[in-house]
Amino acid sequence: MTLASPPLPRKILMIAPTSFFSDYGGHIRILEETLALQALGNHIIISTYYMGRNLPGLDIRRTAPLPYHTDYEVGSSRHKIAFDAYLFFSALRIALRERPAIIHGHMHEGALIGAVISKFLRIPLVFDFQGSLTGEMLDHGFLRPHGKLQWLMWHIERFINHQPQSILTSSSQAHTLLHDEFGVPPERLHALPDCVDMRRFDPALSTAEAKQALRAQLGIPATRPLIVYLGLLTDYQGIPHLLQAAAHLKASGREAHFLIMGFPSVPHYQALADGLWVGYCFTLPGKIPYDDAPLWLAMGDVAVSAKVSATEGSGKLLNYMALGLPIVAYDTPVHREYLGEYGEYIPPHDIVGMAEALWALCTDEPRRRERGRQLRQRVENTFTWPRAAAQIDALYGRLLAEKRHRTNHV
Repeated sequence: MTLASPPLPRKILMIAPTSFFSDYGGHIRILEETLALQALGNHIIISTYYMGRNLPGLDIRRTAPLPYHTDYEVGSSRHKIAFDAYLFFSALRIALRERPAIIHGHMHEGALIGAVISKFLRIPLVFDFQGSLTGEMLDHGFLRPHGKLQWLMWHIERFINHQPQSILTSSSQAHTLLHDEFGVPPERLHALPDCVDMRRFDPALSTAEAKQALRAQLGIPATRPLIVYLGLLTDYQGIPHLLQAAAHLKASGREAHFLIMGFPSVPHYQALADGLWVGYCFTLPGKIPYDDAPLWLAMGDVAVSAKVSATEGSGKLLNYMALGLPIVAYDTPVHREYLGEYGEYIPPHDIVGMAEALWALCTDEPRRRERGRQLRQRVENTFTWPRAAAQIDALYGRLLAEKRHRTNHV
């Protein structure tokens, strides 16, 4: 009797138009999705730019290097047109060779590249929507509000949004935007908020001795309450608001310390802090490796998010929540989706309110502990990657079943 061979892993081609892996934002979603989907038996092939960090256990296929502009910053850039052209041909070669069952495009460029390959090879396309393309370009200052270029980009974005068979949205607000503003049929939309690896972001793993040693190494005074942030250092993430909040506290004779981790533009924000005479209240260590993030964050008494985007996810909140950190955040639909009733909310752009809320939490240890406990419990109940990966895997299965049905009835 011959035993049947086990089924081969289902191949998924992920198209990531970025320098994967870097230690921030959307890269974390791509990484954790990949690890969780691989745990379910899928073979994930990540097609990405030629720069970035390789990680063990991941099948990362990179483009050839461009002959110019070998170093570039994150975010919108006119050079991305060339990067994406290289990525298209690289992803197409991979698809022709590997014949994946599903194409999974991240961000709008990945969805557009995936759409062309999807139609050419008749492979279902899933779009991992992490925020409005037009909205991001406005946030970065690449578009003038209500200008002709914004009109053009909106129509390009609308075209891309209608190509995939299914779209995963990182927030319910994005789900609403795609349906109401861009007219995407609701049956194509699947809300899949960012999640967190509870084993990695476990407060029990960071000992008091390790936190004290790191704090001393960074020169952070032991007597000051510590406010933490980890993410991109950009104006649209609200970093200037944190500087101004520190200035407000200093002016009233109250001093907290801010550990603002991330990149780029560290010298720029350090100069702004010095200009407000609060440079000594800020530590900006730059990029923190993802594996080190739990310890660095666990040093904090309070976490903060001053982001005001209405459509982009804010996955960094989940890392704070998993570590049991209380959180002060601007009152936006995306923040409320993550934090529920357990966030300390401030009206957007209310810098004085932000400062006062941060100080109130810093000086109220029982409230901090209770909020942190409630937030960690909320993550454990709702925002874990195994649960999200099961949803994605089931979606892959439905798309492939629909494809087989169409093929059988041609």
